[in-house]
Amino acid sequence: MVNVHTPYVAALEGLRGAAIVGVLMFHTGNLAGGFLGVDLFFALSGYLITGLLLREVRSTGGVSLRSFWGRRIRRLLPALALMLGCVSVLVWALMPDDLVRSTLADGPWVLANLINWHLLADSAGYWDRFGAARVFEHLWSIAVEEQFYLMWPVIVLLIARRGRRADGWVAVVALLLSAVSVTLMAVLVDPADPSRVYTGTDTRAFSLLLGAFVATAPVRSWLGRVVAGRWAEVGGLVVVAGIGAIWVLAEGATSAWLFSGGLLAHSLASAALIGFCGGRPTSVTARVLAVWPLRWLGQLSYSLYLWHWPVILLLSPRRTGLGGWAWTVLVCVVSAVLALLSKHLVEDPIRFRAGWARGRRGVLAVVASAATLLLLWTALPAPPAPVVDVTELG
Repeated sequence: MVNVHTPYVAALEGLRGAAIVGVLMFHTGNLAGGFLGVDLFFALSGYLITGLLLREVRSTGGVSLRSFWGRRIRRLLPALALMLGCVSVLVWALMPDDLVRSTLADGPWVLANLINWHLLADSAGYWDRFGAARVFEHLWSIAVEEQFYLMWPVIVLLIARRGRRADGWVAVVALLLSAVSVTLMAVLVDPADPSRVYTGTDTRAFSLLLGAFVATAPVRSWLGRVVAGRWAEVGGLVVVAGIGAIWVLAEGATSAWLFSGGLLAHSLASAALIGFCGGRPTSVTARVLAVWPLRWLGQLSYSLYLWHWPVILLLSPRRTGLGGWAWTVLVCVVSAVLALLSKHLVEDPIRFRAGWARGRRGVLAVVASAATLLLLWTALPAPPAPVVDVTELG
């Protein structure tokens, strides 16, 4: 069996931790630009997945799509299925009718990894703070990543079949597709509501693809030469400071500059930082990012991301009577506890130790999980939609 596991770089785990902190602070109202942590997640995913695929190409001359998708399912589905089932029941039992209706309607789209397109079709704007919240709306980014995981390995496999210089061609294709994605964002953006370009897969793919670009051998070699001098340490810290400044200055939909180059600049800086840390894991910048609290949060980042938004809605300030940092601490602690339970009781056992999660039994387990969730969403009675009596309108 070919070893295609990603070499562990502590700083990259720390970057995951920084990304989830940004998202948590954004959704609790403490950091206006913390939503850009999602872009950092995208760049990391593109970098790590492409590195894994290219190592397999170098070892075998191709990519086993079955093995790749099997690993992704074992990594992502158990925690997602657990959260979807638990949250659906809690929302149905405790929350208002409008949230129950949207939860039962949105669930199947989450399972199909199309929730971002479903929300856009349903006119559920990401930046609409006045509309009704939806408990699964944060999963738009998981859908974008899953769609990338479905398509990108096929592209890499097709490139690998052309010959030995797969890295170079992957770099070229990633850069070209990034340019197309950026162009689509510029053309399709609606300044009044940029949700379409912010959550659409086609207009956000450049963040993932720039991470993929940096993972290729020619770009890594070029970066190694660029950051080899005595100014490399300073440059790494400057990039970190620049990313932090964007997080502080960005204001979401009101920051038009984000959608006319700001998101591209942030993704470029994120990809450069990831490449720098991957190439110089002992640098000062990498050691700062590899501090234990960030690495610990990075290990929990996936489950923490899954749980934090439902926790925010279920334990809202109105329901708890808390506000400010007291409420923020409550949300973070409860989310972390749920993430820890998910990781140690469900995710890690299935990912690393469950023999039944592979092969035909693994396929049956996936089908059974999906069928159980669909049955749950069908069996839970949805509250009737409100009826407006037009005869009473003046």
